[in-house]
Amino acid sequence: MVDRTILLLGCNGQLGFELQKSLAPFGGVVARDYPDIDFLAPENLRQIVREIRPNIVVNAAAYTAVDKAESEEAKAQTINAISPGVLAEEANRIGAIFVHYSTDYVFDGTKRDPYVEADPTNPLSVYGRTKRDGELAASSCCKHLIFRTSWVVGAHGANFVKTMLRLAAERDFIRVVADQFGAPTTADLLACTTARILAEMSSAATTDERWGLYHLVAAGETSWNGLARRIMARAALQSVPLKVTPDAVMEITTAEYPTPARRPTNSRLDTTKLRSTFGLALPDWTEGIDNVLNQILGEMRV
Repeated sequence: MVDRTILLLGCNGQLGFELQKSLAPFGGVVARDYPDIDFLAPENLRQIVREIRPNIVVNAAAYTAVDKAESEEAKAQTINAISPGVLAEEANRIGAIFVHYSTDYVFDGTKRDPYVEADPTNPLSVYGRTKRDGELAASSCCKHLIFRTSWVVGAHGANFVKTMLRLAAERDFIRVVADQFGAPTTADLLACTTARILAEMSSAATTDERWGLYHLVAAGETSWNGLARRIMARAALQSVPLKVTPDAVMEITTAEYPTPARRPTNSRLDTTKLRSTFGLALPDWTEGIDNVLNQILGEMRV
C-alpha cells in the first residue's frame, strides 16, 4: 500500500470518531481536535498543514449549534467558512486532497422534490449561510470532495436519537415536529463512503471531472416525528424501559415549535450524482438507524 498521511480535523465529533476507523486502513491518520487546536484561529490550521504536509486533509470540524449560531455569527463564520478556506488553500498549495462536509441547511426547503447539487442555495439561518460559505471556500482546492448530508446520527456523541431516548425515560409523552422531512444518515455511512471514494480518487489527476460536490445521505425519507417513533419502537422491541411508546410521540408543526433558527421543511437530497459517479448503493435510513440504536440501547442495558 502506498504510504499516505491523512490529517483528520474534528476527530472527537460523531463523524470524526467514525472517520478515524474508516480511514485507518487507507493511511496514517493524524487526528486533531479542540482543545489541541483552535478552530477560531485559522492561521494555526495553516501551520498544522504546513508541518504535517498530508496527502489528504479531511475536515470533519464544524460549528453545529444551529440555534446558538444566530447570536454567535462571527464564531460560526470562522469555524464553518474561514477555516475551511485556509485548509483548502494549504491543501491546494501542496497538491493534497481536501474533503469537507456540508449540510441540507444550505437550502430553504421550498422545493417540492429532493434537491440536486446544482440547485441554487438559499439558507434560512446563520448556520446555513456559514456552511454555504464553507462550501464555496472548500471548492477553491482543485482536488476537493464536498459531501452535503443531513440529520447525522451516531452511537458516539450527542444527537437527536440520544435526546429522544433521554426524554422518553423522563416523560409520559413527547411532541416532535412532523412537517420537516429528510433522511437520517449515520456517521458510519458517511465515514465508510468517504473512505471508499478516497480509495478511488487518491490517484486522480487535478483535471479529473469527478472532483466536486456530492449529496451523501441514506436512501428513503421520514419526518423527525417518524424518526422518533422508530426509536421508541426499537427500544420496546429490546425491552428498554421507557415511559413513551410510539403512540405517545405527538405530531406538531414547525410553527408550534418555534426556534431561533429557521429550518428547511424539505431536507431531502438527491444522491443520483454520487451513486452514478462511483457506482454506490446507499442503504435505507432505517438500516443505519437500527444499527445505531442497537449500539446505544445495548449500552443502556449494561
